[in-house]
Amino acid sequence: MGNVGVLPDRARLQRRTVLVLMAAQVVGGVGMGAMLAVGALIALELSGSDAWSGMATTMITLGAAIFALPLAAAAARRGRRPGLSLGWLLGALGGLVVIAATVWGMFWLFLAGMVLVGAGTATNLQARHAAADLADENSRGRDLSIVVWATTVGAVVGPNLIGPTGGLATALGLSDLLGPVLLTTAGFLGGALLITALLRPDPLLLAMAEREQDTAGEPEATMVDGLRAIVRSPVAALAVVGIVSGHMVMVGVMTMTPVHMTHHGSALTVVGLTISLHIAGMYALSPVVGWLADRFGRIPMLLVGQGVLVAATALSAVAGGDEFLVTVGLVLLGLGWSFALVSGSALLAESLQTGVRARAQGVSDLVMNLGGASAGALSGVLLAMVGFAGLNLFAALFTIPVFVLAIRSLLTRRSVVG
Repeated sequence: MGNVGVLPDRARLQRRTVLVLMAAQVVGGVGMGAMLAVGALIALELSGSDAWSGMATTMITLGAAIFALPLAAAAARRGRRPGLSLGWLLGALGGLVVIAATVWGMFWLFLAGMVLVGAGTATNLQARHAAADLADENSRGRDLSIVVWATTVGAVVGPNLIGPTGGLATALGLSDLLGPVLLTTAGFLGGALLITALLRPDPLLLAMAEREQDTAGEPEATMVDGLRAIVRSPVAALAVVGIVSGHMVMVGVMTMTPVHMTHHGSALTVVGLTISLHIAGMYALSPVVGWLADRFGRIPMLLVGQGVLVAATALSAVAGGDEFLVTVGLVLLGLGWSFALVSGSALLAESLQTGVRARAQGVSDLVMNLGGASAGALSGVLLAMVGFAGLNLFAALFTIPVFVLAIRSLLTRRSVVG
């Protein structure tokens, strides 16, 4: 890692780091939101099957899982800047592959491209960890949530550019569905450029330099060490399970919502608006969620998130073809996800030592995205078998382990106090 010299003022550097991360999240978020709006529709067009249409989001989340550990390892060895830049670039490459696959009508190549797009998703998620590297205990939730919030701008704007970018794609001789994919590619490239140029000095390298002053001579942590740290800490384990649960519920329902709405006659513009509002639910209130987590505790807010997810799936299950109810359900789905991600991530960060934190966060993101990929893969099959209502009711079951672990943690604390 090398000697980084005298550390600059921590508070000033933290403010700069958060601002740079926010800028990259805005630009990269445009790419994420655009792809979420049309991925399942492109898959449906290429495959001709509702069941296979769910593979679009599945491949994105699978890609995010595949790249979670390599990107976390790159950050642990060389800092946040190389890891985040590489992830955005791989996501941009995925956008180009998706365009080529759609033009050539090659569904398997489309799926491969979506796996690479998942690297962009992994990068967007790992940026929140960079916001926590130099944060103090009283503001970690706030700083982390502000970076999550920054995705709102791009992610909400992206789906609403289906019309204008579709016209651009048509002018270039491409399918109108590829307009948002062009936007995805440009957004991911922009994120890579911003991180490469501006995330200096590197926050993780500085945090590790501070730690080395007290832990000189200790061996470098591995991914196995990160996994062990999670397993050995009941609080860290609860954080990871809460994050994974929230992601599985969100991905499972959100993936099939565009297909469900188009089957009920909704126009693409309405689908795009619904996805935009869902993404707003995911990110727009995250600073409030972060403040609540700092003020009232990570675990209580983690449980609030699970409750909101249950309410969201219940509403979506009875919505049928009502566009308004589907939209409200999807907004609540995003809000529940926000509570789970922000509270869980802050809880995980504060329950681990700095030396093993990046590795454990990589493990957490891996499991999170594997869970999301599984939920996305099941979503198309469940939609075909039991309909949208059955899919929502099934998704709600993923919240049960979080409540069980939280109750166990509470009982354990009471028994220790007693």
